[in-house]
Amino acid sequence: MTMFRTHFLFVLAVIVGVAAANVSFATAPAGASSTASTPAQDKSPMLSRDEVTRILESNRKIVSPDGVDERIKVRINGIDQWLSIRGKDRRNPILLFLHGGPASPAMPEAYTFQTPWEDYFTVVQWDQRGSGKTYAANTEQAMAPGMTVDGMTDDAAQVVQYLRQHYGKQKIFLLGHSWGTVLGVHLARLHPDWFYAYISVGQVVNGRHNEEVGYAFALREAIAHGNEQAVRELKAMAPYPGPKLTLDNIGTRSKWEMYYGGLAYGRQDYQFEDDAESLSPDYSKADLAAIGKGSLFSLNHLLQPLLAVDFDHTTHFDCPVIVFVGEHDYTTAHELTEKWFGDIQAPSKRLVMFADSAHMIMQEQPGRFLMHLVTDALPLAQKAGDAAPAEVTRDQ
Repeated sequence: MTMFRTHFLFVLAVIVGVAAANVSFATAPAGASSTASTPAQDKSPMLSRDEVTRILESNRKIVSPDGVDERIKVRINGIDQWLSIRGKDRRNPILLFLHGGPASPAMPEAYTFQTPWEDYFTVVQWDQRGSGKTYAANTEQAMAPGMTVDGMTDDAAQVVQYLRQHYGKQKIFLLGHSWGTVLGVHLARLHPDWFYAYISVGQVVNGRHNEEVGYAFALREAIAHGNEQAVRELKAMAPYPGPKLTLDNIGTRSKWEMYYGGLAYGRQDYQFEDDAESLSPDYSKADLAAIGKGSLFSLNHLLQPLLAVDFDHTTHFDCPVIVFVGEHDYTTAHELTEKWFGDIQAPSKRLVMFADSAHMIMQEQPGRFLMHLVTDALPLAQKAGDAAPAEVTRDQ
């Protein structure tokens, strides 16, 4: 999820909570007209949320004897932290996904893009301290001491150590998205020998500079489209970000940046994602409700550290680096990431631009995202012998 989405996530969480409690779908008979409603259509059976999630869960069931499908909580740094671990073959390399936010877990919507990954990787979704299932499993008092960049980087390190030991892996892949890239950069630099590669998606490079570029994009688009309301709201905050950046101002900037496709290309809002979350087979209604509560708690601790991020000169890595960039991303401005990539020094590095994506690349171009995971990342593990046997093909 997005770097600054959490400022309005509470409103969305309420919507999601209501949707989770009330979602239903009418199933029309095959060939039925989509025009005027008929009494027969009005009496069509309805699917409850439980039935929908059961269907989704059945559809993605892992049946291979060497597969893994676990939802577990692990005791890490004094609190219970939740992991989802899924893959078709334990011999495949592990890919740990560090979600965005802060406190915007990817686990509830991962079913919309992750299932094909599981043919090639054992994919781990981790609800970070203060997020989703992990928030719901602990008290705020227990979580608070570790709600720092350093504390959560250490949490991530403990997750990696658990995975390496439990699954007998020397190295894994580390994928950070948005806020998760903050933890990812720190962890990859601290322990490069643990990782085949650091995979950056929607990289946070410089928090305040990012706000400046995103604001300029939103204002430019608003003027170009004659959107008087947007222009008025954005200009009222000038100069932006200014010396004291408030959550309300971030919300206004983010609202209009999203409206003009800086979050999801060609979309004015994020409803498609929230709808998907509401039907998550991995999240209960209580888990969904915990997202908004965790966001408020996490922002109180992490907003200012996030704005203070400055990786402009943090460019030396001792493991390979792969950077995925959405060409229309202004949630974490693509120009900043491209400049940062040019300065990176690493054993190997690769930049992949996604022409029809903004910030949510794995949902916006899922096929191309997977293709580049397989062609650009997977060979690094295969060279080390960390992969299931290749498929057998025969020419006719």
